[in-house]
Amino acid sequence: MATAKLLDDITECSICTEVYTDPRVLPCVHTYCLKCIEGWTKDKEPGDEVACPLCRKEFTLPSNGVSDLPKNFLVANILQMKELSSIESKTNPCEVCSGGEESQSEGQNVASVYCLVCQLKLCHICERGHKVIKSTRSHKLVSVGEKISMETLQQTMPLSYCDQHEDELLKIYCFECKLAICMMCYIKSHNGHKCSDVNEVRDDFSKQMASDSDNV
Repeated sequence: MATAKLLDDITECSICTEVYTDPRVLPCVHTYCLKCIEGWTKDKEPGDEVACPLCRKEFTLPSNGVSDLPKNFLVANILQMKELSSIESKTNPCEVCSGGEESQSEGQNVASVYCLVCQLKLCHICERGHKVIKSTRSHKLVSVGEKISMETLQQTMPLSYCDQHEDELLKIYCFECKLAICMMCYIKSHNGHKCSDVNEVRDDFSKQMASDSDNV
């Protein structure tokens, strides 16, 4: 129960007090929904100084507005884990052949598995196709409605790609900027910063979360 409460706290935006939608992180490391931080800065122009709603530490609004703020991939992954662990069968339509809408065909379009790579729910028909197509046959699938532990989900989560360099994986964590970055980001903007392997940082953070949860 303590772990569940901790996850709820991590995944709740302090502005709207709802579960994050498109979580974005500020330089002070506080995270908010994109739509919430857009509302917070609606009277500001790119280049203006804006105060964080929580700590009041100021940051410069990016040239393209708050949409340029980095995504909080950790929170996004936790949200996906929570969703997967609570998915119920018979209530989720296939997101490939039904377009996300309930079909009139009995059972045909009900999602039976979830692809961790494509992040789509698939019915049994689309699942068969997914396993045959060369580009998707190696994707990890989990059964919808199956009780899945957070540990299992963490191990099977797909790798995250950089939102600045779409073909580059997030392999490095910059301690000075408190961001997960790709090799290109490191070369261009973070060379000389204290950095480490993002997997090592993730493991350390997971251990710390487990320890904090036990203490709570």
